[in-house]
Amino acid sequence: MNYPDSVQFLYSLGNEIKTAKLGLDRIAAVLAALGDPQRGLRFAHVAGTNGKGSVCAMVEAGLRAAGNRTGLFTSPHLIEPVERIRINGEPVAADEFATAFDRVHEAAEHLIERGTIDLHPTYFETVTAMALALFAQKRCDRVVLEVGLGGRLDATNVVTPEICAITPIDFDHEAWLGKSLEAIAGEKAGILKPGVPAIIAQQHKEADATLSARARDVGAPVVHTSEWLIRDVNLTPAGSTFTMSRGSTELRIACPLAGEHQVENARTAAAVLARLGIPAATIEAGVARARWPGRLEHLATRPEIILDGAHNPAGARSLRAYIERFYSGRNVWMIYGAMRDKAVAEMTGILFPAAAQIVATAPHQARAVRPEAIADLAEHGRIRIAPNLSEALALVRREASPDDAIFITGSLFLIGEAKSLI
Repeated sequence: MNYPDSVQFLYSLGNEIKTAKLGLDRIAAVLAALGDPQRGLRFAHVAGTNGKGSVCAMVEAGLRAAGNRTGLFTSPHLIEPVERIRINGEPVAADEFATAFDRVHEAAEHLIERGTIDLHPTYFETVTAMALALFAQKRCDRVVLEVGLGGRLDATNVVTPEICAITPIDFDHEAWLGKSLEAIAGEKAGILKPGVPAIIAQQHKEADATLSARARDVGAPVVHTSEWLIRDVNLTPAGSTFTMSRGSTELRIACPLAGEHQVENARTAAAVLARLGIPAATIEAGVARARWPGRLEHLATRPEIILDGAHNPAGARSLRAYIERFYSGRNVWMIYGAMRDKAVAEMTGILFPAAAQIVATAPHQARAVRPEAIADLAEHGRIRIAPNLSEALALVRREASPDDAIFITGSLFLIGEAKSLI
């Protein structure tokens, strides 16, 4: 298939969250048919609720700065599926994506014919297999692999990594992962392996207890990020600088990702790189070069337009803290759209008080919450409705002054549309 046809087939498999079928048998069979490309690769495997994509981006940048040929697998994409599979920081070419899809699809069809697997791999399983095949084909020295959903039964958990990391755990995808932090942490802890070192970010006490118990059970040596002491933190709208130290090692980190929450993400990434033996100066240079679009990403000035894919309550709290820290004296507009499987009432309750003007809208997705429903759920004196992002932007641009700030948030689908439009 060509690239558009391969993308269309992937989309025909259904929404990757809603149609998720957790389990490793199917992905393991497909990879075996492809010659188990993952077997010759070295992985950093990252799970968590929030921050795992940012940590992956910073770890990959540090490994690349150390001279490694890197692979990076993340999800979801913002505009095009090729963004999920990166070699040396760049998305794979469309024709390479399509060729990898053909290999995986043909292998799956043969396995179905023989009765080895019950049905075609899901969207996420297919792209995971494609990524692993491409990383092997491109002879990547090191691969940074982001978990899709949970960890224990996620398709990425077929690998044996050289290091794991678990970012802060909070409530999200409870229908699949459980209703308590202990249950969610138990699923995330499923990536821990015997003898494989793990870096664990600061956690709620319930999650931390679960992760620590699992690490002891499997014999995974753990470094908690709290073992790296932080001082001299300086936050700006564009990022942060701080010093972190453990024993005789000291790192002066310049994190280019905005938000106070990124300090912990940067500490986690730097701790991963240090555990892998990357020199201090290289860690500092790599983290400083990291890029992670759609997360407090500044797209325009006068008025400022900032994108942030705050799609769960923890993300909403981080965004509100950022607005209150840096934009408390400004007239803030918020364009908000979300998916039906998200905690919309809770998130709008967190976010909307930080903005003077709200425009409720919807990404171009069948699962999107209707703007009218958002307005009904939220308590705010100035909420207006726009049927789509294009009309929401037109409304705000007509009325916003050059000194105002416009935040677009609520769904990564909305963020992807905004990046295409602006």
